[in-house]
Amino acid sequence: MDGYMADNFHETQYIMKIAILAPVAWRTPPRHYGPWEQMAGNLAEGLAAKGLDVTLFATADSVTTGRLSSICAKGYEEDPDADAKVNECMHISYLMEQAGDFDIIHNHFDFLPLTYSRLIKTPMITTIHGFSSPKILPVYQRYNDRVSYVSISNADRAPNLEYAATVYNGINPADFAFEPSPDDYLLYYGRIHPDKGTHEAIQIALHTKRRLIIAGIVQDEAYYLEKVKPYIDEEQIQYIGPVGGRQRSELLGRAQALLHPILFNEPFGLSVAEAMHCGTPVIAFNKGSMPELIADRKTGFLVNNIIEASAAVEDLSLITRRDCHLHASNKFTAEKMVEAYSALYERLALSH
Repeated sequence: MDGYMADNFHETQYIMKIAILAPVAWRTPPRHYGPWEQMAGNLAEGLAAKGLDVTLFATADSVTTGRLSSICAKGYEEDPDADAKVNECMHISYLMEQAGDFDIIHNHFDFLPLTYSRLIKTPMITTIHGFSSPKILPVYQRYNDRVSYVSISNADRAPNLEYAATVYNGINPADFAFEPSPDDYLLYYGRIHPDKGTHEAIQIALHTKRRLIIAGIVQDEAYYLEKVKPYIDEEQIQYIGPVGGRQRSELLGRAQALLHPILFNEPFGLSVAEAMHCGTPVIAFNKGSMPELIADRKTGFLVNNIIEASAAVEDLSLITRRDCHLHASNKFTAEKMVEAYSALYERLALSH
């Protein structure tokens, strides 16, 4: 190991070299959508701020205060000429060919990088940002003895895998300002897909006669055309497309509540943490990680269907927005995420 930095005149301290492997669907950090890229970026920035030697493997247009290494010019979702599989193959192999230069490889790229883990000596951590299908589990099982797995919630753990830790996703507090005085709208913020319950959010708004703003990418065009678009009247139901940057914070913070009527066991739910940090309570279907994120009847409501969600809208006055903000600040910040991963890196380095 050759990465040393002078701590003072008489002693030196080893600086761990970390490679963060981000996905390449979107830029890191993303302009609007891209939760995995966002977490890889937040982690890289936090580690660099702590003085670690961090290299972020991401698209060439990515932004980081650490070292950026790239072979793909843009995210394939933002480049019509790109082939997703080709970009993924080039991106992963580009890091693995340099694996010997690092003390730890932290994979945020799902299961494909696992297949290199027995071909390199560098220990690998993989944050599992959810399982897209049970069909990918055999890959995780095969490399269970070689890769340290981290879950982003206790709810999203496969029973036949071993885990090194659960580390909640962490947001940058500076990006989400506390807003004590909301406007008169409900908000749906997320990809437009059956799993995420866009249609259910519309039904909640219609039941309660409240205004609903829908923000996010259309991930399922047929679903959007059949279940969402017919209700958009630009008065009670409004769709504004994907939103990022400062507009995201303002949109989340000014909402009376975030509606999160998911129809799948969501591994985390980044918009839930972001909304609460802004002071906005969340009304969510009680699935997946939602009980770990939301303090029921204190920072929002855990409900089971549209009727219960509609009743919760009428009970929003029971929630104190300052409680929502403090809850998220105590549990879901980038600083806490960085601390947890730093401890894991040290533990893993000592064991190798």
